Amino acid sequence: MTFFWIATALLAIGMAGLLALALLRGQRHTGPAEAFDLQVYRDQLTEVDRDLARGVISDEDAERLRTEISRRILVADAKTQLTGDAGAQPRSLGLVVAAVIAATLVGGSYWLYAQIGAPGYGDLGLASRMEIAELARQNRPSQQEAEGQLPATDATEIQPEYAALVQRLRSAVAERPGDLQGHVLLARSEAAMGNYVAAYTAQQQVLSIKGDAATSKDYADLADMMVLAAGGYVSPEAERVLEAALTREPDNGVSLYYMGLMMAQTGRPDVAFRLWDRLLRQSPADSAWLPPILSQIEEMAFRAGISDYQVPTIAGLPGPSADDVEAAGEMSAEDRQEMIRGMVARLSDRLATEGGTPEEWARLISSLGVLGDEAQAIAVWNNAQEVFADNPDALEVVREGARAAGLVL
Repeated sequence: MTFFWIATALLAIGMAGLLALALLRGQRHTGPAEAFDLQVYRDQLTEVDRDLARGVISDEDAERLRTEISRRILVADAKTQLTGDAGAQPRSLGLVVAAVIAATLVGGSYWLYAQIGAPGYGDLGLASRMEIAELARQNRPSQQEAEGQLPATDATEIQPEYAALVQRLRSAVAERPGDLQGHVLLARSEAAMGNYVAAYTAQQQVLSIKGDAATSKDYADLADMMVLAAGGYVSPEAERVLEAALTREPDNGVSLYYMGLMMAQTGRPDVAFRLWDRLLRQSPADSAWLPPILSQIEEMAFRAGISDYQVPTIAGLPGPSADDVEAAGEMSAEDRQEMIRGMVARLSDRLATEGGTPEEWARLISSLGVLGDEAQAIAVWNNAQEVFADNPDALEVVREGARAAGLVL
């Protein structure tokens, strides 16, 4: 690493020196234009005498040329006396300009490298980078360690009636540890209240009761709760659950999304990008994992070395306005996520005041589930059941969104 800094410093200083030398050398050969003209005219006088001696011109022509050139010499000499060295660049100014060029080249080069380079990071080949990423993946914190590192957060505000129902459900499940439906409801309820550790503990019991009959969705739900409990971090334990889900269903969207997230977190944005891009192109418009992927895919493409990535058009997915798209291009990942939350909030307000199609209700519920606002997702689902109580087909469409959010089986 020391050799790198020495080599780059020498190169930068050398280039700055060459530029400064060219500037100062040019300065030494510059001066008032009249002084240059005087030298030209004197050379012309010499040429006239030489042509006369060779017989190229007559005595009359030579005398006439000498008179004209002498007149020009007098005019140029008079101008030179008036201007002196005013037209020449002061040497001190040249030195200052040379110093500025050198400082800009050397300092600017190191500033630019500090912005887009990796100071202190060795030049690694692809194989070495992949090896480091694999080591990071193998040695990353466990689920328990990740949960212990999370800062304390304010408790989710829950309606007292709902909290009382959940407490009664806990008591009932404790008395009937083999009650599958009770554990399913408890896992969903704990997640809705933000008690993700209790939620995935109940979901683990669901898997234990089902045994070999546990589905890919059961495992994906468990991984989802574990990731939420760890603050968005995919632990080794959660990765094993995701692998179990993908063994049962290789195209499980939730599992593929979280596997991509895990790859991004362990230094493999290239793998994460490929997983997410494929998932974007093959997923229906109402898929619950589309909003979080859309909010991160461009950054992941950039990290993977793809500078010209274009987000694919998803048929049937209502996108943001042109102003939203233009604004999102200049946003950070956090700001883009906040923009998506704002869009979801606007959809929620519109459905509450003006109503909407069953597909829009389903999309709102699934989006709220992905954003982690499960309490609001439950409230919207309850409201939708009242709105579409007399329309079973429409209610079934909305139920799919509730299913995607993990609210119903």
